Amino acid sequence: MTWLRVRWQLMFCLLSCLCWSGCLPPGNSALNEEKDPYFIAGQSKVNSMDYQGAIEAFEKALEANPRSASAHFELAILNEQKAKRPAAAIYHFEQFLKYRPKSDMEETVKQHILACKQELARTVFPGPGNRDFQREVERLTEENVRLQNRLKEMETQLAQRPVIPVPTPSRTTNVLLTRPPPDAQPAPRPVEAERPATTGTLQATAQPSAANYRTHVVKSGETPYGIAQRYGISVDRLMAANPRVNPTRMQIGQTLNIPPR
Repeated sequence: MTWLRVRWQLMFCLLSCLCWSGCLPPGNSALNEEKDPYFIAGQSKVNSMDYQGAIEAFEKALEANPRSASAHFELAILNEQKAKRPAAAIYHFEQFLKYRPKSDMEETVKQHILACKQELARTVFPGPGNRDFQREVERLTEENVRLQNRLKEMETQLAQRPVIPVPTPSRTTNVLLTRPPPDAQPAPRPVEAERPATTGTLQATAQPSAANYRTHVVKSGETPYGIAQRYGISVDRLMAANPRVNPTRMQIGQTLNIPPR
Protein backbone atom coordinates (compact mmCIF):
# COMPACT_ATOMS: atom_id res chain seq x y z
CA MET A 1 0.00 0.00 0.00
CA THR A 2 2.86 2.36 0.87
CA TRP A 3 4.63 1.64 -2.43
CA LEU A 4 1.40 2.26 -4.37
CA ARG A 5 0.90 5.62 -2.63
CA VAL A 6 4.47 6.66 -3.38
CA ARG A 7 3.98 5.64 -6.98
CA TRP A 8 0.88 7.82 -7.41
CA GLN A 9 2.64 10.76 -5.78
CA LEU A 10 5.58 10.42 -8.16
CA MET A 11 3.20 10.21 -11.14
CA PHE A 12 1.37 13.33 -9.98
CA CYS A 13 4.62 15.25 -9.57
CA LEU A 14 5.73 14.20 -13.06
CA LEU A 15 2.46 15.29 -14.64
CA SER A 16 2.56 18.58 -12.79
CA CYS A 17 6.06 19.28 -14.03
CA LEU A 18 5.04 18.50 -17.59
CA CYS A 19 2.03 20.82 -17.39
CA TRP A 20 3.96 23.75 -15.92
CA SER A 21 6.85 23.33 -18.32
CA GLY A 22 4.53 23.18 -21.35
CA CYS A 23 5.79 19.75 -22.38
CA LEU A 24 2.36 18.13 -22.23
CA PRO A 25 1.03 17.96 -25.79
CA PRO A 26 -2.24 19.85 -26.54
CA GLY A 27 -3.89 16.74 -27.90
CA ASN A 28 -3.61 14.85 -24.61
CA SER A 29 -5.50 11.57 -24.89
CA ALA A 30 -8.38 10.56 -22.66
CA LEU A 31 -6.35 7.67 -21.34
CA ASN A 32 -3.63 9.98 -20.05
CA GLU A 33 -6.20 12.35 -18.56
CA GLU A 34 -7.87 9.54 -16.66
CA LYS A 35 -4.54 8.47 -15.15
CA ASP A 36 -4.34 11.74 -13.23
CA PRO A 37 -4.42 10.93 -9.46
CA TYR A 38 -6.99 13.64 -8.80
CA PHE A 39 -9.16 12.26 -11.62
CA ILE A 40 -8.91 8.78 -10.11
CA ALA A 41 -9.77 10.18 -6.68
CA GLY A 42 -12.81 11.91 -8.18
CA GLN A 43 -14.06 8.66 -9.70
CA SER A 44 -13.59 6.92 -6.37
CA LYS A 45 -15.66 9.55 -4.57
CA VAL A 46 -18.40 9.23 -7.20
CA ASN A 47 -18.54 5.49 -6.53
CA SER A 48 -18.87 6.20 -2.81
CA MET A 49 -21.58 8.83 -3.56
CA ASP A 50 -19.46 11.65 -2.13
CA TYR A 51 -20.44 13.98 -4.97
CA GLN A 52 -19.15 17.21 -3.44
CA GLY A 53 -15.79 15.55 -2.77
CA ALA A 54 -15.78 14.26 -6.35
CA ILE A 55 -16.37 17.79 -7.67
CA GLU A 56 -13.44 19.10 -5.64
CA ALA A 57 -11.20 16.28 -6.88
CA PHE A 58 -12.04 16.86 -10.56
CA GLU A 59 -11.50 20.60 -10.12
CA LYS A 60 -8.01 19.85 -8.79
CA ALA A 61 -7.46 17.65 -11.84
CA LEU A 62 -8.29 20.70 -13.99
CA GLU A 63 -5.85 22.82 -12.03
CA ALA A 64 -3.14 20.30 -12.95
CA ASN A 65 -4.34 20.04 -16.56
CA PRO A 66 -6.85 22.73 -17.68
CA ARG A 67 -7.20 20.96 -21.06
CA SER A 68 -8.48 17.73 -19.51
CA ALA A 69 -11.67 17.05 -21.46
CA SER A 70 -12.39 14.03 -19.27
CA ALA A 71 -12.38 16.14 -16.09
CA HIS A 72 -14.60 18.75 -17.75
CA PHE A 73 -17.07 16.04 -18.72
CA GLU A 74 -17.21 14.55 -15.22
CA LEU A 75 -17.73 18.01 -13.69
CA ALA A 76 -20.46 18.78 -16.22
CA ILE A 77 -22.38 15.61 -15.31
CA LEU A 78 -22.00 16.22 -11.57
CA ASN A 79 -23.12 19.84 -11.81
CA GLU A 80 -26.11 18.91 -13.97
CA GLN A 81 -27.39 15.86 -12.11
CA LYS A 82 -26.13 16.17 -8.52
CA ALA A 83 -25.30 19.81 -7.69
CA LYS A 84 -28.18 21.18 -9.84
CA ARG A 85 -26.06 24.00 -11.23
CA PRO A 86 -27.00 24.19 -14.93
CA ALA A 87 -24.78 27.21 -15.68
CA ALA A 88 -21.65 25.42 -14.44
CA ALA A 89 -22.69 22.26 -16.30
CA ILE A 90 -23.03 24.22 -19.57
CA TYR A 91 -19.54 25.67 -19.13
CA HIS A 92 -17.89 22.30 -18.59
CA PHE A 93 -19.84 20.64 -21.45
CA GLU A 94 -18.67 23.38 -23.82
CA GLN A 95 -15.08 22.98 -22.62
CA PHE A 96 -15.35 19.26 -23.29
CA LEU A 97 -16.42 19.94 -26.89
CA LYS A 98 -13.63 22.50 -27.23
CA TYR A 99 -10.86 20.11 -26.22
CA ARG A 100 -12.39 17.02 -27.81
CA PRO A 101 -14.19 18.30 -30.94
CA LYS A 102 -14.38 14.96 -32.73
CA SER A 103 -15.79 12.95 -29.86
CA ASP A 104 -18.42 10.30 -30.52
CA MET A 105 -20.44 11.88 -27.70
CA GLU A 106 -20.75 15.28 -29.40
CA GLU A 107 -24.49 15.00 -30.13
CA THR A 108 -25.23 13.64 -26.65
CA VAL A 109 -23.30 16.50 -25.05
CA LYS A 110 -25.19 19.06 -27.15
CA GLN A 111 -28.48 17.59 -25.94
CA HIS A 112 -27.28 17.93 -22.35
CA ILE A 113 -26.37 21.57 -23.02
CA LEU A 114 -29.86 22.24 -24.40
CA ALA A 115 -31.49 20.62 -21.37
CA CYS A 116 -29.34 22.72 -19.02
CA LYS A 117 -30.27 25.91 -20.86
CA GLN A 118 -33.96 25.06 -20.54
CA GLU A 119 -33.53 24.41 -16.83
CA LEU A 120 -31.65 27.68 -16.44
CA ALA A 121 -34.47 29.55 -18.22
CA ARG A 122 -37.03 28.06 -15.82
CA THR A 123 -35.06 29.40 -12.86
CA VAL A 124 -34.89 32.89 -14.39
CA PHE A 125 -38.48 33.25 -15.63
CA PRO A 126 -41.34 32.33 -13.25
CA GLY A 127 -43.39 29.39 -14.40
CA PRO A 128 -46.96 28.25 -13.64
CA GLY A 129 -45.81 27.24 -10.16
CA ASN A 130 -45.31 30.87 -9.14
CA ARG A 131 -47.91 31.85 -6.51
CA ASP A 132 -48.61 35.31 -7.94
CA PHE A 133 -49.02 33.83 -11.41
CA GLN A 134 -51.38 31.16 -10.08
CA ARG A 135 -53.52 33.74 -8.28
CA GLU A 136 -53.79 35.80 -11.46
CA VAL A 137 -54.90 32.73 -13.42
CA GLU A 138 -57.59 31.99 -10.81
CA ARG A 139 -58.81 35.60 -10.90
CA LEU A 140 -59.10 35.60 -14.69
CA THR A 141 -60.92 32.26 -14.59
CA GLU A 142 -63.51 33.60 -12.14
CA GLU A 143 -63.97 36.74 -14.24
CA ASN A 144 -64.52 34.63 -17.34
CA VAL A 145 -67.20 32.55 -15.59
CA ARG A 146 -68.94 35.72 -14.35
CA LEU A 147 -69.04 37.23 -17.84
CA GLN A 148 -70.38 34.02 -19.36
CA ASN A 149 -73.21 33.90 -16.79
CA ARG A 150 -74.03 37.54 -17.49
CA LEU A 151 -74.19 36.86 -21.22
CA LYS A 152 -76.62 33.98 -20.66
CA GLU A 153 -78.86 36.24 -18.52
CA MET A 154 -78.94 38.87 -21.26
CA GLU A 155 -79.85 36.29 -23.90
CA THR A 156 -82.69 35.01 -21.69
CA GLN A 157 -84.02 38.55 -21.14
CA LEU A 158 -83.95 39.28 -24.86
CA ALA A 159 -85.76 36.04 -25.64
CA GLN A 160 -88.54 36.86 -23.11
CA ARG A 161 -89.26 40.34 -24.45
CA PRO A 162 -92.74 40.68 -26.07
CA VAL A 163 -92.85 40.40 -29.83
CA ILE A 164 -94.40 43.41 -31.62
CA PRO A 165 -96.15 42.20 -34.80
CA VAL A 166 -95.47 44.21 -37.94
CA PRO A 167 -97.80 44.04 -40.97
CA THR A 168 -96.39 42.15 -43.89
CA PRO A 169 -96.13 43.87 -47.28
CA SER A 170 -99.13 41.92 -48.63
CA ARG A 171 -101.36 43.06 -45.76
CA THR A 172 -100.32 46.66 -46.26
CA THR A 173 -101.20 46.44 -49.93
CA ASN A 174 -104.64 45.02 -49.11
CA VAL A 175 -105.31 47.84 -46.65
CA LEU A 176 -104.40 50.46 -49.21
CA LEU A 177 -106.60 48.90 -51.89
CA THR A 178 -109.66 48.23 -49.72
CA ARG A 179 -112.74 50.12 -50.97
CA PRO A 180 -115.13 51.86 -48.55
CA PRO A 181 -118.74 50.55 -48.26
CA PRO A 182 -121.35 52.14 -50.62
CA ASP A 183 -123.30 53.93 -47.83
CA ALA A 184 -120.21 55.48 -46.31
CA GLN A 185 -119.80 59.23 -46.52
CA PRO A 186 -117.17 60.11 -49.08
CA ALA A 187 -114.09 61.43 -47.45
CA PRO A 188 -112.81 64.77 -48.58
CA ARG A 189 -110.53 64.32 -51.49
CA PRO A 190 -106.97 65.29 -50.64
CA VAL A 191 -105.00 67.57 -52.79
CA GLU A 192 -103.59 65.68 -55.72
CA ALA A 193 -100.07 66.87 -54.99
CA GLU A 194 -100.19 65.40 -51.47
CA ARG A 195 -101.70 62.01 -52.35
CA PRO A 196 -98.56 60.36 -53.72
CA ALA A 197 -96.59 61.67 -50.78
CA THR A 198 -99.10 60.20 -48.27
CA THR A 199 -99.15 56.84 -49.99
CA GLY A 200 -95.40 56.83 -50.21
CA THR A 201 -95.15 57.66 -46.50
CA LEU A 202 -97.40 54.78 -45.55
CA GLN A 203 -95.46 52.41 -47.70
CA ALA A 204 -92.15 53.69 -46.34
CA THR A 205 -93.26 53.01 -42.76
CA ALA A 206 -94.10 49.44 -43.65
CA GLN A 207 -91.59 46.67 -43.70
CA PRO A 208 -89.03 46.60 -46.54
CA SER A 209 -89.94 44.71 -49.65
CA ALA A 210 -89.83 40.94 -49.38
CA ALA A 211 -87.23 40.95 -52.13
CA ASN A 212 -84.79 42.55 -49.69
CA TYR A 213 -85.17 39.74 -47.15
CA ARG A 214 -82.77 36.89 -46.71
CA THR A 215 -83.51 33.57 -45.07
CA HIS A 216 -81.73 31.55 -42.43
CA VAL A 217 -82.27 27.89 -41.53
CA VAL A 218 -82.07 27.30 -37.77
CA LYS A 219 -79.32 24.92 -36.70
CA SER A 220 -78.76 23.04 -33.47
CA GLY A 221 -77.79 25.25 -30.53
CA GLU A 222 -78.63 28.58 -32.22
CA THR A 223 -80.44 31.36 -30.37
CA PRO A 224 -82.17 34.53 -31.63
CA TYR A 225 -79.35 36.59 -30.14
CA GLY A 226 -76.66 34.59 -31.92
CA ILE A 227 -78.48 34.72 -35.28
CA ALA A 228 -79.04 38.47 -34.97
CA GLN A 229 -75.37 39.03 -34.15
CA ARG A 230 -74.37 36.96 -37.17
CA TYR A 231 -76.31 39.17 -39.60
CA GLY A 232 -75.54 42.45 -37.82
CA ILE A 233 -79.10 43.25 -36.79
CA SER A 234 -80.91 43.58 -33.46
CA VAL A 235 -82.97 40.81 -31.90
CA ASP A 236 -86.07 43.04 -32.03
CA ARG A 237 -85.78 43.44 -35.81
CA LEU A 238 -85.21 39.72 -36.26
CA MET A 239 -88.30 38.77 -34.23
CA ALA A 240 -90.35 41.55 -35.85
CA ALA A 241 -89.65 39.99 -39.25
CA ASN A 242 -90.75 36.59 -37.88
CA PRO A 243 -93.88 37.32 -35.74
CA ARG A 244 -95.04 33.70 -35.76
CA VAL A 245 -91.78 32.35 -34.36
CA ASN A 246 -91.52 31.64 -30.63
CA PRO A 247 -87.97 32.72 -29.69
CA THR A 248 -87.78 30.19 -26.84
CA ARG A 249 -88.98 27.24 -28.97
CA MET A 250 -87.22 27.57 -32.27
CA GLN A 251 -86.97 24.28 -34.12
CA ILE A 252 -84.03 22.90 -36.04
CA GLY A 253 -84.63 23.36 -39.77
CA GLN A 254 -87.06 26.27 -39.25
CA THR A 255 -86.62 29.09 -41.79
CA LEU A 256 -86.32 32.67 -40.53
CA ASN A 257 -86.65 35.91 -42.49
CA ILE A 258 -83.55 38.11 -42.13
CA PRO A 259 -84.31 41.82 -42.70
CA PRO A 260 -81.66 44.04 -44.24
CA ARG A 261 -79.34 46.01 -42.01
